[in-house]
Amino acid sequence: MIREITLGQYYPVDSVLHRMDPRTKLFGTLVFIVSLFLADSLVAYGVITLFLVSAVRLSRVPFRFMVKGLKAMLFLLLASVSFNLFLTPGTEIFRIGFLRMTWEGVRLAGFMALRLVYLVIGSSVMTLTTTPNQLTDGLEKGLGVLKKVGVPVHEVSMMMSIALRFIPILVEETDKIMKAQMARGADFEAGNLFQKARSMVPLLVPLFISAFRRAADLAMAMEARCYHGGEGRTKMKPLHYQRRDRIAYLAYLVYLGAVAGLRYVDVAWIPRVL
Repeated sequence: MIREITLGQYYPVDSVLHRMDPRTKLFGTLVFIVSLFLADSLVAYGVITLFLVSAVRLSRVPFRFMVKGLKAMLFLLLASVSFNLFLTPGTEIFRIGFLRMTWEGVRLAGFMALRLVYLVIGSSVMTLTTTPNQLTDGLEKGLGVLKKVGVPVHEVSMMMSIALRFIPILVEETDKIMKAQMARGADFEAGNLFQKARSMVPLLVPLFISAFRRAADLAMAMEARCYHGGEGRTKMKPLHYQRRDRIAYLAYLVYLGAVAGLRYVDVAWIPRVL
């Protein structure tokens, strides 16, 4: 399951989204996340699905590669759905002991599952089409206005991009440690869920040691190259908006307006969930 994490990876391919300005993709991801929490009907989620499918198609990243990232959050998804399914008050469907399922819980659990799945896929679209350097430049440029109030935008952007870049590295390191311990007789698959979680504890010590070692090496490399923050630094590839970026911003506003408007428009003539 650890090997299935795709968040933070970059998928090199020539596509419209890959050539788009990173600020445009960051804003689009923010709009997409906001729209997930604005949607409250099947029609709104239909619009969101259409938007997400279009983004995946434009990225030219294989859909199977994106879906792999959902396996790592399967436990979180099941826990969230279960809590909403059995702990939401409302019209009772049936009862098992002290647990009872309600129609309101079914509706809320379904929407929550869609939100989590779409959130992972939407975030993966951004990271898979944007290199860490582009992501850093986009964050720093997009949040540049915060410099006027004393926020260290460059340092924050650098830390976020390094954190995303370290995700696939740590996943690969974890996989190597697991294989080394399995070769020495360790079993990570036997037992129930709690036993499997307990068997992962011996991985933490070598993984933390490896992470601290990599962090120290990175800090030493940055100091050796006279890194002193973002003050006075220039860009090898300055960011400039193109025509496709302006079209994308317009599409974002239309999309967000459509999802938000469906909260106040009567769509009774369209079949809804429950």
